[in-house]
Amino acid sequence: MMQTTNFFGLSEEQMMIRENVLELLERVMPREKIKELDKAGEFPFEAYQALADAGWMGLAYPEEFGGAGGSNKDLAVLIEAMAYHYGGIATAYNTTIVYAGMHICRHASKEVREELMPKIIDGSAKLALGLTEPGAGSDAASIQTKAVRDGDEFVINGQKLYTTCAHVADYLIVVTKTKPGSGHKGMTIFLVDAKQPGVTIRPLDMLGRHTTHANEVFLDNVRTPASWMIGEENEGWKNLMDCLNVERMCIAAVGAGNTFKILDYTLDYAKQREQFGRSIGKFQVIQHKFADMRMKAETNRLFLYRVADLLDNGQNAVMETSMAKVVATENNFEVANMGLQIFGGAGYTTAYDIEMMLRDARIGPIGAGTSEIQRNIIAKLMEL
Repeated sequence: MMQTTNFFGLSEEQMMIRENVLELLERVMPREKIKELDKAGEFPFEAYQALADAGWMGLAYPEEFGGAGGSNKDLAVLIEAMAYHYGGIATAYNTTIVYAGMHICRHASKEVREELMPKIIDGSAKLALGLTEPGAGSDAASIQTKAVRDGDEFVINGQKLYTTCAHVADYLIVVTKTKPGSGHKGMTIFLVDAKQPGVTIRPLDMLGRHTTHANEVFLDNVRTPASWMIGEENEGWKNLMDCLNVERMCIAAVGAGNTFKILDYTLDYAKQREQFGRSIGKFQVIQHKFADMRMKAETNRLFLYRVADLLDNGQNAVMETSMAKVVATENNFEVANMGLQIFGGAGYTTAYDIEMMLRDARIGPIGAGTSEIQRNIIAKLMEL
């Protein structure tokens, strides 16, 4: 359990969410298992299915789709707790349930929702979102993957890059151009069977997040039914924007939970490690690092729950979710870096988890819209 966190403001039900998910993950995914999976680069299948079996995959989906109809704050609490245990399992959850699954929930046809939502919720269908390309990272409107109608199907050709969890996905949410040369206005999103001929997925060797690593995805004359279009033709950009607030909130939740984990983990070490006849936590230089780490961790949580409340109140909190994403991910990495410094030479070995925490945290300010892009958004909304 979190040692340093003040839980004021959470309902009794939200406290139960936190306690139940932490108890489950501690049982099915102990620390030695996490290290084993990280070293092998293996997806946390057992923990993922355990979360599904416990009903957590449906928390944020409407009851009409078999979900629990939970609030944004419920979702934030759940993901924060998962990330406190291990950031990788929270990323695995987010990839299917939020980044890709929200497109199915909000914009797919009734038939696609009825077919796929139960499989997402019971854990039998994993998804990945294919947006970034070799020539289109921050400039997402410049994607080149094309979809051309052929009767009742669309034929898709192109390449996606850094597609998280594509290697274990049953379905891909693929962002394409159906009207080349028209920028944002010509984008269309499709559901694609990841196992069909023409889809080639190659894992990438990444610095961190080894259990939910990124992949290259090649689409060579891949056919998908026109009925699997997500939303309207040429309106994909609007749908992407519609899902971004929740996505950024959930990324902030990963940063918030993981930052507190690093804080608690390093605090335990500092109380036990002795130099010059006393624990290193007794030295003021170390105490000040912990004071800074605690302030950063608390700031993450304040931003996270603030944006969750705004979204639950129906606010279009684009600026606030962008700020939360920047603050939580940058603080996450900074606290991991400070934690490794406190561990000293021991932290640079694989004997302790702090080196893995540092590697895993580094993607936060890069993925799903860099910190620089988020700052552009914030400045634009300030009418600069």
